[in-house]
Amino acid sequence: MFTRFLIAARGALLATLIIGYTLFLAIILIVLSPLKLLSLPIPSFTPPLRAVMNGIQELWTLINGYFFKLCLPKLKWHVEGMAELKRHKWYFVVANHQSWVDILAIYHVLNFRVPVGKFFIKNELLYVPLIGLAVYALDFPFMKRYSKEALTKRPDLRGKDLATTRKACAKYQYYPVTVINFLEGTRITPTKHQHSQSPYQHLLKPKSAGAAFVISALGDRMDCVLDMTIAYPQGIPSFWDFCCGRVQDICIDIKLRPIPEHFCQRNYESDADYRQEFQSWVNAIWQDKDQTMSRLLTLE
Repeated sequence: MFTRFLIAARGALLATLIIGYTLFLAIILIVLSPLKLLSLPIPSFTPPLRAVMNGIQELWTLINGYFFKLCLPKLKWHVEGMAELKRHKWYFVVANHQSWVDILAIYHVLNFRVPVGKFFIKNELLYVPLIGLAVYALDFPFMKRYSKEALTKRPDLRGKDLATTRKACAKYQYYPVTVINFLEGTRITPTKHQHSQSPYQHLLKPKSAGAAFVISALGDRMDCVLDMTIAYPQGIPSFWDFCCGRVQDICIDIKLRPIPEHFCQRNYESDADYRQEFQSWVNAIWQDKDQTMSRLLTLE
């Protein structure tokens, strides 16, 4: 009973620390955000302001790492493939998605090794108190995706997704960035895996459209795809499991994959041949990722 209490107390401490300083740094970003508007008439002021805000984001990840060491002494990171990562390159990260812990893991592993990471954020998150304004201040790209039903009723919306992505990515033409995307679109669960009739043992089917939009918008800038495979040998954890120290091993495999040059000049929505080629390319990556997952889950 006492052991359970200690585990719960540690979990509550780490969760409170993470949430607490996340909100604290979010408030600092919101306070600084009006300076972005003031910097518009003075272009030379934009790079140092951006560096300060990105520095706050990297500080968040750095503090995470310190608290992981303090509160999770048994946690071990098994990471392969980081030797070739560079701070000055543009990367498009594609990763499998199992838990909210994935986000902490991605940032922890890549921090200071690649340019600061930006997730594509659902438009609805903009209205979340503090966090929405903070990620907006950090230039996270917001996306509003339209369902097939909406496009059927409103054909004029077709192509808006791509236009929104291009607009969101336009600012990344001028400074190195790491764009992060979970191609499965949602966290995997046994129910989702079964209902989706996924051909993969450990993964959901990837959604190619989002990746195609990013490559269309930034492909000529992106140096390569940074393919991250994340595995939890003790089982997929919740955020609470992680905070309580129930995760002893996090295994991550990183592969750098070239982006075919002609992908940058093609239109995913209107070009059926390209759409099929792109889906085949993504499916091949996912097939290899599934095999990598099988290997990582057996690591000792």
